[in-house]
Amino acid sequence: MSCALASFSLFVLRGLWRFGSLTASEAHWVRVAPHVIDTVLLASALGLAANLVAYPALHGFLAAKVGGVIAYILLGMTAFRWGTSRGRRLAAWFGAQVVFFYILGVALTKSPTLLVAN
Repeated sequence: MSCALASFSLFVLRGLWRFGSLTASEAHWVRVAPHVIDTVLLASALGLAANLVAYPALHGFLAAKVGGVIAYILLGMTAFRWGTSRGRRLAAWFGAQVVFFYILGVALTKSPTLLVAN
């Protein structure tokens, strides 16, 4: 959970620095740390699935979490690297935040639809 919090906090901070045109967003550690943290997040999700013998194809919530992490990473890459315009970068940045909260919801409800069964 600390990696998820670190990833999101740094992601938001990087966006604020980047879109606020602050030079702190160009620091080497600011560009490297997210890759390390996101790799740990993805590896831990896949490791947990393997350890529990819980295959994403059989467990919808796990597939949603892994897919969400991949979408979060891709949107982050679009926001900070691949986006061709400021508008697209901002849209990807906000989109990644929405995906992060979706992943959080899936983790709390254990449901890809975010609905808790009674």
